[in-house]
Parts: sequence; structure tokens; C-alpha cells
Amino acid sequence: MTRRRPPARRRTRRPSRRRQQRDAHLIVLAVVATAVVGLVVMVVNWLLAHWWVLLIALLLAVFTGVGWLYTRQQQARWDAVRAQGLRYGLSQLDALHHAKFEEAVRDLMRRDGCRDAQRVGRGGDLGADVKATDPLGRRWVIQCKHRRHGLRGGAVGTPDLQVLNGTARPVHGADVAVIVTNGRVTAPAVTFAKQQRLHVVDRQTLAVWASGSRPLWELLRAVPPPAGRTNVRPH
Repeated sequence: MTRRRPPARRRTRRPSRRRQQRDAHLIVLAVVATAVVGLVVMVVNWLLAHWWVLLIALLLAVFTGVGWLYTRQQQARWDAVRAQGLRYGLSQLDALHHAKFEEAVRDLMRRDGCRDAQRVGRGGDLGADVKATDPLGRRWVIQCKHRRHGLRGGAVGTPDLQVLNGTARPVHGADVAVIVTNGRVTAPAVTFAKQQRLHVVDRQTLAVWASGSRPLWELLRAVPPPAGRTNVRPH
């Protein structure tokens, strides 16, 4: 008579470590979510019981916003007044670092009413140091050439104008492309500028512009008219 072997016991598979970690994370998230909901309920109940705290916070926020807006308006008015009275002498411009010279040109454009005038001159700026939109909607791209020794410094030549001509319109979308210097400009460069519809602000023109109150477009000849106008008034 053969004896029957007892059935083999099935081994229970323990959950993997990854599953245990996932379950632990879910438990932690559930505890945190419960605590957060409980805290929110407590805060809401407290605020409902102390509604005057909300009123004070709202009033403080309103007063802070009004104060910030007033400060911004006052600063804008002061900037406008300062811009209207902005003047530079040639000796001041000669003494500037080239980056400060670019900032001075930017500020003069703002004085003339170009609210968005900004200095963009950096390494790899592709020939644009200052960009601005005048009140008539024309886009100005300005390249600045500062000479520490003024007229005794190196002259701005045709290669400088060629860089401006190659990037101002196709790259920067200029309506008016200008090069500004406190130094000299060679005769071939002036001829090239006329041929390519570029504008040169030499030391003499810069002196009139920086020390007066007339906008730059009133000092230059054959500035292109705003869009929709065909008449060009030479100056």
C-alpha cells in the first residue's frame, strides 16, 4: 500500500522592494494631503471667525498698490522732465567710456521722444549699439563710434559704414540707419553713406544735437518719411 505524499505548500510571494517603496510614498502623500486639508480648513474657519483680519489685509494691499503706482508715476514724470533738459557738451562726451557714450546716445534719443530707446551694444551686436522708435514710428538703428581723443582719434572709415549697411536693415529692420561719432569721418565714408542711404552724425552735428533740444531727425538730411507718407523734407 503506497502512501500519498502531502501536497506541497505554496510559497507566498513577498512584495518587491520597489512596490514597498511605492506604497510607502503613497501613505506619506496621503498623510501630507490630509494634514494640508486639515490646516486649510482650520485657517478658513479662523478667518471666518475673524473676518476683520481679511479686511485689514485687503486694505493694506490696496494702499501698497496705490503707493507703488504713485511712485512709478512720479518717477516717470521726473524722468520726462530730466530728459527734456538733457544736454551734453563735447568735452563731456569725449571723457566718457565707450559704453557710457552709447548710453548718452540712448538718453538723447529718449529726450527726443523715443520712449523705447535702448542700448544693445555688446559683443556680437552686429553693428547696432542703440535701437529706438521715433514718435512717427520709424525704427532707428544707431552704431556708435567713440573716440577718446575726439578729432585727434582715428577717423571713422568706409569699413565701419559697410558693417552698418550690411546689418541695419536686413538684420535689425531699420528704417533709419545712423553712425554717430565724436571724432572724424573720412570723405570716402561720407560718400559711401550717401550712396547707401546711411546717415552720419559727425562731431559737428553731434555737438548741435547733444547741446540743444532739436531731435536728431531735424538735423539730418533726407530722413525717410513715416509709413504712408511720400514727401521727404531735406534739412
